[in-house]
Amino acid sequence: MPARTPAHRSTDRSTALPAAPFFSTPEQRVALARERFFEDGVRPSGLVPETVIQSWTRCIGARREPGERLSFDPITKARIASTLARNRQLLEAAKEDLSQLDAALAGTRCKAMLTSHDGVIVHATPTAPGDGGLMPIVARVGVDIGEATIGTGAPGVAARTGEVCMVHGAEHFFTGISVMYCAAAPIRDTRGDIAAVLDLSSEAEMFRFDAASMVRLYATGIENRLLEAQSREHVLLRFQASPTLLATPLEGLAAVAGDGRVAWINGSGASLLGCPRLLGWDAYCETLFGLDIEALLVLAHGGRPLAHRLPNGLVLWLQARLPLRGSERTLEPVVEATPTIADEPDVDPASPTRLEDANRSLIERTLAECKGNVSRAARRLGVSRGLLYRRLAEWGHGEAETP
Repeated sequence: MPARTPAHRSTDRSTALPAAPFFSTPEQRVALARERFFEDGVRPSGLVPETVIQSWTRCIGARREPGERLSFDPITKARIASTLARNRQLLEAAKEDLSQLDAALAGTRCKAMLTSHDGVIVHATPTAPGDGGLMPIVARVGVDIGEATIGTGAPGVAARTGEVCMVHGAEHFFTGISVMYCAAAPIRDTRGDIAAVLDLSSEAEMFRFDAASMVRLYATGIENRLLEAQSREHVLLRFQASPTLLATPLEGLAAVAGDGRVAWINGSGASLLGCPRLLGWDAYCETLFGLDIEALLVLAHGGRPLAHRLPNGLVLWLQARLPLRGSERTLEPVVEATPTIADEPDVDPASPTRLEDANRSLIERTLAECKGNVSRAARRLGVSRGLLYRRLAEWGHGEAETP
């Protein structure tokens, strides 16, 4: 018989149950939580994480039974192929971090798994027969470990909540996987949607390290690389309070369109700026960073990070990357046949006068190399033609050649 939900029980019955403080070990607390929830229909608040209780409730609502026998057969070969094809960009972005993570876990019994947004494993640390009775069966490309398939588990809960989570032993809904210990973190795309989940799992053994911190760190690194790969047409801005934190999982990232609008900002960046991660259409680089698109282009051509005071008074180190050509897979700035300011005096973005001069010099030289063709110059600089026309009008230039 399915377990009853707390709404079907009276509060008088719950007071007769043993109090949580008398159950000192995690195993005893989980056992009491399962008794209260599955046998007595009482919500076991305080005994297990709230996210676990909510997942148990969803599983009960889906008419699942804790004692069900689970099958870990991979999805069909055709669906595996289509899933890997859809996640090719994710796998490319995650390749370096996953390699480092597998090396870090080599001395442990823990395995890493990367799933698609719907819970299908697209990468797993190789396993051997001695790695446990369940791990070699579960940790395979094509196995679905989402909540709808295996019930309460860290990957499914992370995908559902969008937060880092851990599920230990009997906290799993199904008794057949109660030997597993899991920690998972979501990976988001430029729209803020969950694109994947990174999971660390260990069989029959608690983590001997801070698994939540580790999975968060590597998931953030993968997410940053994915965001970069999905924003080739934007100016990419890196920022942090210290230049040593740039190009690390702790760096802030923002993508700026040709009109100066901030298309997205990552979690670290949103925390640094004190703004929501999902920005509105009225969020512009000049408002958030005190730099217009021309200043960002100068910063990108300069190549090195520079200290800059933001409108909110915070001083951050900024580094910019030019938009990338779609035919190239490299993440290096586009520099071929593009003017540079390396031979000019140092440009300080915090100095409006010198920055304005550098902006004008950069635009005029680019326009000259393009023989006055505004469309070609705009494409090379990664800005709109309208912006160049406005700047030329402000500087008193005559009409430039058009295509």
